[in-house]
Amino acid sequence: MRGVISTAVLTFITYILFTGSTKPFDLVTGVIVAVGVGLLVGKHLVQNDAKALNPLRWLWGVIYFIWYMLVAETKAHLDVMMRVITGKYQAGIVKVPIEVKTDYAKTLIANSITNTPGTVVVELDDKHMYANWINVITEEPKEAKKKICEDFERFAKKIFE
Repeated sequence: MRGVISTAVLTFITYILFTGSTKPFDLVTGVIVAVGVGLLVGKHLVQNDAKALNPLRWLWGVIYFIWYMLVAETKAHLDVMMRVITGKYQAGIVKVPIEVKTDYAKTLIANSITNTPGTVVVELDDKHMYANWINVITEEPKEAKKKICEDFERFAKKIFE
């Protein structure tokens, strides 16, 4: 039963959000789909139901989403636009240390970096990620971390660890 409940709850919420309906038919269909998904993949996705259903983690996830979309994305888009207009950039790959332990946290950080304009994670191991950065201002790993992913890692720890 490990992971079934939390996966089913998340699936149900996602189903209702995407259908945009709370009609009885949609609610029943959502429950059926959610239970099915929970039974099929829940044990593979979630290691600890108590952690996965913790409302504080969900709150941090919502805060992260809002911050990411409004702050991180906006800053990155403006930076890339200025570099395109001015032609001032020095692209390169930098080694960035990471401190998170779970695969979920590493994935959140890597996806956040990759989805933010100007950076792409090209390799990931247990202690480092290698990011292609549009404007390498430092090759020192700790300084690169501050510029590229420190905020992402802070949120990933609160959500997944």
